[in-house]
Amino acid sequence: MARSTLTGTRIRERRAVMGIRQADLARAVGISASYLNLIEHNRRRIGGKLLVEIARALEVEATALTEGAGAALVETLREAAAGHEGALADLPRIEEFAGRFPGWAQLLADRHRRVSELERTVEMLTDRMTHDPFLSASLHEVISAVTAIRSTAAILVDTEDIDADWQRRFHRNLSEDSRRLADGAQALVAYLDEGAEETGIQSTPQEEVEAFLRGRAYHVAELERALPPPPERLVAGAPELSSAPARELALAYLRRYRRDAELMPLAAFAEAARAEGLDPGRLAHRFGVDPGAVFRRLATLPREMAGGPVGLVTCDGSGTLTFRKPVAGFALPRFGAACPLWPLYQALSRPMAPLRAVVEHGGRRQGRFLTYALCQPTLSSGFDGPQVMEAAMLILPEETADLPGGAGQPVGTSCRICPRRDCVARREPSILADGF
Repeated sequence: MARSTLTGTRIRERRAVMGIRQADLARAVGISASYLNLIEHNRRRIGGKLLVEIARALEVEATALTEGAGAALVETLREAAAGHEGALADLPRIEEFAGRFPGWAQLLADRHRRVSELERTVEMLTDRMTHDPFLSASLHEVISAVTAIRSTAAILVDTEDIDADWQRRFHRNLSEDSRRLADGAQALVAYLDEGAEETGIQSTPQEEVEAFLRGRAYHVAELERALPPPPERLVAGAPELSSAPARELALAYLRRYRRDAELMPLAAFAEAARAEGLDPGRLAHRFGVDPGAVFRRLATLPREMAGGPVGLVTCDGSGTLTFRKPVAGFALPRFGAACPLWPLYQALSRPMAPLRAVVEHGGRRQGRFLTYALCQPTLSSGFDGPQVMEAAMLILPEETADLPGGAGQPVGTSCRICPRRDCVARREPSILADGF
């Protein structure tokens, strides 16, 4: 059911919560009770002055009655339903559920996110136990010491007439092996305790960095100064960065941020961005930098300087998303693969070829976005080292940039929760496409 057709349901639920009778509300807004009854059962459309009057009487914003639950909440609920066959039959009513019971919907979404984080933690710890060389060597050392002690003890128990000299040797071996066992076990416990503190059970390192940046709206004002503090100080004072890998990722990001800020000072860049209509190519030419740096700089501009929200997503050569700055209406998957039709992946297949495209996201809001994408080598291992590629996609919604007319390329978030039918790039069935 479309969100606009649920306005009556939201009015009825809000009225019931406030304890207002239908006749009293109808009288307050100047309509008949029978007409209000039709509205509340979604049999009459409502808008304009009447909607505003009802919203005022119910002490709520009019948009809360027309929009209902946020797009991010609905997308998360769809992700939660994707893994449960019993919930698929009620997918068309997800928005109604979120609108009528926002508290329960948010609780379910939070639990789903928490379960996903814990599953990722289990996968991470499983990989660590499987591939960690120190852990493997430590366990081998403990098992070896236990085996040696068991063998020596068996000899002493089973042999009654053992020579006194050999008995002393075996006792010495028992003492040495027991000390070796104690040292190995102590080192193993210390390593695991340290790993638990550094790894962080709460989330992955990338999520910690995203939480750190999200708390600052992706704009690090300290690094915009003429004499900025060292990035190490910012990282050390960030409570979100609880693990060593997260601090390392954040430090690399902040150093890159500072280099971009030095090449493109905030005031001058913001003025140029408005003058050039947020065109990354023209801005790159004006400041003498590569377009990828302009992408990053635009994504860090405060909203009022950019003229609206700006999203950015990057990936490495494998297609794994390495950075996410979402915008409303263009949901980015937190785990797993993204939509293969994103211009991001088209740019990945044609390095150094800039790509500009209008896309239509298949989410709840059916928004249109102007995207710029480019794939560039990073040369992180030297001039003649392996070619390391990084692709980036800038996302500009209609409220931020002027979009050309015509239909855009249909895209989604990921195949599992994409409602588009007959998609040529689909790799798995969608839980939202009936009959697929």
